Amino acid sequence: MQKDKKFIENNNYEIVETRSNYCKMSASITNTSLNPYNVAHGGFIFGLADTAAGIAARTKGVSAVTLDSSIQYLHTIKGEKIYAVANCIKEGRTISVYNVEIFDENDRLCVNSTFTYFYIN
Repeated sequence: MQKDKKFIENNNYEIVETRSNYCKMSASITNTSLNPYNVAHGGFIFGLADTAAGIAARTKGVSAVTLDSSIQYLHTIKGEKIYAVANCIKEGRTISVYNVEIFDENDRLCVNSTFTYFYIN
């Protein structure tokens, strides 16, 4: 899981905690993660959610790829740090579904998303 962290490092993402079917991550919002309106870019936010869900999916010791995703941006994210919490909501033999919530530094829910992962081994 930790061997190729280029995307994680490039986007200032950090793994805070993992356990079976669970991952908590944080991200520092910097100048390079802002959109033209000077708020966190949707792609930056989506990348964090997808990464947290993917790491949670791989806590079972298998490789997984994103099969489907849906994201709802509920509030504009302001501040310098955000947190993503990924939990498994349906575990299958070859496909599992994860819910990812993203909170701002004031613990306000700003994003809700769902990711479906396919286990490739």
